Amino acid sequence: MNEVVVIGGGLAGVEAAWAAARGGATVRLYEMRPVRQTPAHRTDKLAEIVCSNSLKSDEQGTAPYLLKEELRRAGSLVMEAAAATRVPAGAALAVDRHRFADYVTERIASHPSITLVREEVTRLTGDGITIIATGPLSSDALTAEIMRLTGDDQLYFYDAIAPIVAADSVNEEIAFRAARYGKGGDDYLNCPFDEEQYARFYEALIEAKSVPLHRFEETRWFEACLPIEEMARRGVDTLRYGPMKPVGLFDPRTGREPYAAVQLRQETLM
Repeated sequence: MNEVVVIGGGLAGVEAAWAAARGGATVRLYEMRPVRQTPAHRTDKLAEIVCSNSLKSDEQGTAPYLLKEELRRAGSLVMEAAAATRVPAGAALAVDRHRFADYVTERIASHPSITLVREEVTRLTGDGITIIATGPLSSDALTAEIMRLTGDDQLYFYDAIAPIVAADSVNEEIAFRAARYGKGGDDYLNCPFDEEQYARFYEALIEAKSVPLHRFEETRWFEACLPIEEMARRGVDTLRYGPMKPVGLFDPRTGREPYAAVQLRQETLM
């Protein structure tokens, strides 16, 4: 197999580079960080996770599990790294994002068939095999080049970034540890709301000032990853039937399901 060029060192890019190298190709993997940073990344590490640290359910029989199991059987680097940096998350597969990125970066950098090139790609040629895996944070220059080649001006993606809560800011006399329906032990810290507390939270949320959109962002939402304030604007019960649903959780103080709940997942390995 001839040389394969992979542009982008995120999850898709490192997986493509790893698979091609395992298949016998010589790979040049381009990552523009730290020469050119993005508005969301904070490091120059490969496979830096900027949103949720969860890779979704790892419960046998579920669709997310089956997809991950296929990757494992195919020799996936991402799945290898996830297994090495896993944090407790009930039935979900979640990782310590910093150790995960360190692991992937070291494995890619030490592979004899992969050359890691730290520079921005702005032009695409028709020579050889090129995989573009730059995602929604592609540079302006590369985005323009992709649009030129495809004749399309509709490239757009908006994703909400997941917040990280300091553990010592949570009142554990009220919050309780449990996994939904008892699956996975006590891996989640659950913050319960009664009806009055939820109403106050909802009003404060919809009246709060929002972070202004960046220059590169527009208000065309991706329905599978909406900002919480946008979900709240769709109705007072939207959140408690969505990300704040209490089903499968029982508050030990009352013995009942709370009116709503926020589930917090461990972020780092202890």
